[in-house]
Amino acid sequence: MTYVLLLIGFGLLIKGADYFVLGSSKIASLLNISPLIVGLTIVAFGTGSPEATVSIIAAIEGNSEVTIGNIVGSNIINTALVIGLTAFISPLVVQSQTLRKEIPFTLLASVALLVLINDMQFQLTDVNVITRSDGIILLMFFSIFMYYIFEIARNSRDKSLEVKVETSRKEWGKNILVTVGGLAAIILGGYFVVESSTSIALNFGMSETLVGLTIVAIGSSLPELITSVTAALKKQSEIALGNIVGSNIFNILFVLGVSSLITPLPVNNIIFVDVIFMIVLTVALLIFSKTQCNVGKYEGLTLVVAYILYFVYIIIRN
Repeated sequence: MTYVLLLIGFGLLIKGADYFVLGSSKIASLLNISPLIVGLTIVAFGTGSPEATVSIIAAIEGNSEVTIGNIVGSNIINTALVIGLTAFISPLVVQSQTLRKEIPFTLLASVALLVLINDMQFQLTDVNVITRSDGIILLMFFSIFMYYIFEIARNSRDKSLEVKVETSRKEWGKNILVTVGGLAAIILGGYFVVESSTSIALNFGMSETLVGLTIVAIGSSLPELITSVTAALKKQSEIALGNIVGSNIFNILFVLGVSSLITPLPVNNIIFVDVIFMIVLTVALLIFSKTQCNVGKYEGLTLVVAYILYFVYIIIRN
């Protein structure tokens, strides 16, 4: 039955992502909002729902290694594997605004996480913990990011198209239904994949840290992967890239922030290597983007190879 749920989950993810990208891009067109903004918000938070669900449930159950490992592992997969595969399929155009602010904000969130989990170094404590105070700090950063996004969305709208929005209620209803339906399928599919794959992994004797960094991270990152690839195939590269950048910010600032508010999260020191690798990947993405304002096939292949080497390393390490 576990394997059947796994297959059902994959099916829901694939079809859900297809409808979700279609509906959200149409809504962006109706509102005359940049697809990048839609990718950074609606698409990113929607596809980040599995990570949020898994991490918050793990925090409630006291499995901090799964919570932190899932977030760090998912962001590594998003930056290396998802962007890499998507760019290999279709080069991702990077808008100057994304380059100047959104990608550096992802880097800032990653560095902030590294500082907050390093209590032994900076606060001379006996253990490293993401405390409730750390969670509040992360959520404050998230609030700043959301304010910035809404300001961009408000300022980028074309006032002349307000009549079009008012006279397209039937089209509005259809696209909202398609988007919500796609999102529901993504969340349900992600849940099935994560639960079934975790069960299978634990039966093979894998540790919680390894499960969080690999099986759970890969399973909960499937919505981002499928949504970004689907968006790339539909030539919606702004949604594809915005999805990943927004999802990474959402994972660190919101999901870890909320999880640590529920209960302080003890940090396994082994995760430091993974957080540093996540930061290195973000810097690499920034460099690739800055060079030619797009992430091309060769850059994508480099990111994929980097993830494969990392995956082999954590399997051997654990």
